[in-house]
Amino acid sequence: MKQPKPASSKRSSRAGNRSAPGPGPAVPPPPGQGKRGEQGFLAYLLRQAQAASRLTLERALAELAVTPPQFVVLTMLKAYPGLSGADLARVALLTPQTVGVIIRNLERDGAIRKTPHPVHGRMLQWTLTGRGLTLLEKCRHHALALERRLVAGLDARTLAAIRRWLAKIAADLQDS
Repeated sequence: MKQPKPASSKRSSRAGNRSAPGPGPAVPPPPGQGKRGEQGFLAYLLRQAQAASRLTLERALAELAVTPPQFVVLTMLKAYPGLSGADLARVALLTPQTVGVIIRNLERDGAIRKTPHPVHGRMLQWTLTGRGLTLLEKCRHHALALERRLVAGLDARTLAAIRRWLAKIAADLQDS
């Protein structure tokens, strides 16, 4: 009969005591340093920046009981009134299922309303209500505060270059 191996004293001491001698797990640097900073891959840095800005916006919008995806849908409906749910999903970069849930919740809360398409009667078009416009303006107040933090210290020329670069990335990678 095979005897069980005795537990390694090195492993068991490390499990209960973080200050045990020997190499431990690597501790990643904070954002902005090492591979999480200028040495990092661009795609990772874009994701890290997006996650940080989304979390900041999420916290700010929470006082209005609005999520960032709901804010995006409201924003797109103000910019492009009459979009269908499928069109909203495309421009908001969300799944159709997610947009379906968002639309139901915003309609229930009186922020948007549906109308049949004038030619394709089965297709529904979504528009903001007065209540939706008011809610969007409150959300924009928080979004603009974040925007001010993001552009702090940038001159107009640098900001324009960053905007062009980000838009080019989105356009170039759209069909990749």
